[in-house]
Amino acid sequence: MRILLVEDDEGIAKVVTAALASQHYQVDLATDGDEGIALAEIFKYDLILLDWMLPKLTGIDLCKQLRNARDRTPIILLTAQDTSTNKVEALDAGADDYLVKPLDIPELLARIRAVLRRSSTPLLPVLEWGLLELDPSNCQVSYDQELLHLTPKEYGLLELFLRNPHRIFSQSFLLDNLWSFEEPPTENAVRAHIKSLRRKLKEAGVKNDLIETVYGLGYRLRQLPEEGSGQTKTEKNKGKKVAKKTPSNLKQSKSKSDSSVSPVPKAQSEEPKQSGLSAIWEQQKSKYIKRLNVLERAVTDWRDGNLTGKLRQEALGEAHTLAGSLGSFGFDQGSLKSREIEQILQSGKKASEEVIAHLSQLVVELRQELETEDNLPKPTQSQPLPITNSRFPIPHSPRLLIVDDDVKLAQGLASEVAAGKMQVEVAGDISQARKAIARNRPDVVLLDLCFPESAGNGLELLAELKTTEPPVPVVVLTVQESFAERVKVARLGGRGFLQKPVAPQKVMDAIAKVLQQSGPPQAKLLIVDDDPQILDHLRTVLEPWGFQLTLLNDPQQFWETIEQCTPDLLILDVQMPEFSGIDLCQVVRNDPRWGELPVLFLSAAQDAETVQQVFMAGADDYVQKPIKEPELLARVLNRIERSQLRLSMIAQKNQMLSDK
Repeated sequence: MRILLVEDDEGIAKVVTAALASQHYQVDLATDGDEGIALAEIFKYDLILLDWMLPKLTGIDLCKQLRNARDRTPIILLTAQDTSTNKVEALDAGADDYLVKPLDIPELLARIRAVLRRSSTPLLPVLEWGLLELDPSNCQVSYDQELLHLTPKEYGLLELFLRNPHRIFSQSFLLDNLWSFEEPPTENAVRAHIKSLRRKLKEAGVKNDLIETVYGLGYRLRQLPEEGSGQTKTEKNKGKKVAKKTPSNLKQSKSKSDSSVSPVPKAQSEEPKQSGLSAIWEQQKSKYIKRLNVLERAVTDWRDGNLTGKLRQEALGEAHTLAGSLGSFGFDQGSLKSREIEQILQSGKKASEEVIAHLSQLVVELRQELETEDNLPKPTQSQPLPITNSRFPIPHSPRLLIVDDDVKLAQGLASEVAAGKMQVEVAGDISQARKAIARNRPDVVLLDLCFPESAGNGLELLAELKTTEPPVPVVVLTVQESFAERVKVARLGGRGFLQKPVAPQKVMDAIAKVLQQSGPPQAKLLIVDDDPQILDHLRTVLEPWGFQLTLLNDPQQFWETIEQCTPDLLILDVQMPEFSGIDLCQVVRNDPRWGELPVLFLSAAQDAETVQQVFMAGADDYVQKPIKEPELLARVLNRIERSQLRLSMIAQKNQMLSDK
């Protein structure tokens, strides 16, 4: 569960955060009231811990604003003021509980559990995967009835995988959802926790790796073996059916973003891909050879004691470019040699005979590899991935499923929509809807959220439809009207939100819009890299996806170009002449028009200092060269979808405010 702590006292904040983390809660910290209200409005929390006396906006005023906006998130007020008048004021403002400082941590944790039990959020079921069980009510994990001792991050990872058994989670998604804002963003942390979790599961007796690595994209839950293999049943369950948890009986976890990881296109045959890379290489080969000439000149001058600082820097830049570029063309050894050359030039070692001889040998071997005719570039090897594809072509006669217990309204809408040459089916409750979907998959669903006389609700079905392959687009039609409901629908992948009563024409317009959006992405990308060969390579990777690309190899023309093309995503190389990618990112973040533009960096640099500089400049993501195509596509699509979701949420909120 995710908790928002709004506290300006750094010492108390650290103590409370550590205590909550020990109980497997994920904590976001805000240090003033304005920051707290902003986080509470954007993200969904299970509970808010709120200090009374805060800078900019007091806890009481923050609480009132949330309640006036119909936000029913449980709130516990923390304060040093211990009078009955203060308690009455706090409870009248909408707080669910009140705790006096100095805090007694066990009491705080007990009050949190009590408030969560009283909240409208139902208790979550025990999650099972074969012999593995995770009980959210007490945060315990066991395998074959033996308790596992997991860290908070390991527990969070496992819970996320079990709640979304068919999803692939990128490292950046896991960082966003399991690490708080105060923790430094490093994907090495994700890999370390995944490795530790696998080790503990193996020590507990899990025969196969429970968590599968999907090359270039991230991680997902490995499918269970067939029954009878000894992995899906235990002695305690003899005579009792043990159901494998699927999207139909698992609720989605609450997170900042539920955007599904988008797929790569269907794999083309190796021959066309090979010839495409080879063609680009043949066009650009001579330019890479010229870069080698600079390295050879630097080695010669160094041997003769005439190496100038200018030539060293020029050679360092060429080696850096080769290290990133050659691997993208399949010259893995050449990339490694270039990186070693770069490290030698960067280290400033004395010009000993051994160092110069080794450097000279590396340059010779590098030239031999690039000039050998048989060494044509080899595409990065990757296996076909069974990933969700949400971008299917619009059928000539699309099928619509209307899920609504108001039969008269549903039939009236069905007759209107059918006139538009659309196949329509009506389901009166969630159970009927599931059967209809299993029988004949619809192209779009019109879904009500409330079914008071039947089991299940619309949000549960919406969560299930998002995990189907490919996901079924859903337009929500409901009498419920609150920003919180709109956010829930958006996070679960809803494509539209309509409030009853609504004219049939508006319903048809919303459905038509959703079907049109099911085509390829229409996002505009601006890519800035001083290496034309990398730009050509990126063009071959991204153009088949329908992106509108603007490629720029001169960073001095950046500002004029970005204003002309108005991109939806910016891709920058880190090291470029005159203006680095970090310079460009800082300029973008300083301008109100582009402050929220997603920025993705490409670089051959692997040192922690460069990565830190990139994120401090305002980067959203970082991809290392040589570029792995599936990883790049996943990150680009993920950033665009998250940006579009955010813009959609802002537009919905603005619409709500204008309607009041």
